[in-house]
Amino acid sequence: MVDLGIAGRSALVCASSAGLGLACAAALAREGCAVTINGRHAARLEKAADVIEGSGGRRPRPVVADLDTAEGRAALLAACPDPDILVTNNGGPAPGRLDQWDHAAWSAALEANLLAPILLIQAVIGGMRARRFGRVVNITSAMVKTPRLPMALSTTARTGLTAFTKALSVEVAGDNVTLNNLMPEKFDTDRLEFMTQQVMKARNADHDSARALLGKSIPARRFGRPEEFGDACAFLCSAQAGYITGQNLQLDGGSYGGLI
Repeated sequence: MVDLGIAGRSALVCASSAGLGLACAAALAREGCAVTINGRHAARLEKAADVIEGSGGRRPRPVVADLDTAEGRAALLAACPDPDILVTNNGGPAPGRLDQWDHAAWSAALEANLLAPILLIQAVIGGMRARRFGRVVNITSAMVKTPRLPMALSTTARTGLTAFTKALSVEVAGDNVTLNNLMPEKFDTDRLEFMTQQVMKARNADHDSARALLGKSIPARRFGRPEEFGDACAFLCSAQAGYITGQNLQLDGGSYGGLI
């Protein structure tokens, strides 16, 4: 077993009551971090805390807060004001069509997937630099590199976050603070189940057929496991990853067809 050198570090993991956020929180807790988890529903957060503790990690501190609001972000930072590790995450907008997206739809996407993470990073980056240790990991999307119009609300916001992260990473690298992005594609989470249901309706298909159709483009011939994603996040937060910054790590089973 490799010691990632982050036992005792404080970690704030956003939108972590389920899915990939929960997987990241669980991985960090198993490494001995003092983890603060976040969601909008107290019952789901307590269930997530039970899962994390049951998987061998330290029991996390749950904080009910809506990241899309200033009050929610303030509550989260009050509970964990000086994190050594920040994992930003948030629910993405549903797929849609260009003619469906009005000003309010674009504003909501930018608030959730661009401004909320940036404001959290702004709030904690100074402390990380002063302590000379910081790890920021943003959960974005594989579609940042392979945009598709039905997901344009999400992709546009997350691409802006990617640009901000790259610019800031250059400024803070000398203080042992890193910023990286994880770009998932088709992990077996509630989000995938939502996509499966959409395919079932659109294609009049049964559940197994819809899942098979969604997985057809993945060279690995399977969906990603959330724990694989969590372990990748934990490594980027490790002491050993101090020379990795400003990067976009694709977790996609080989789906991306480009060279770089």
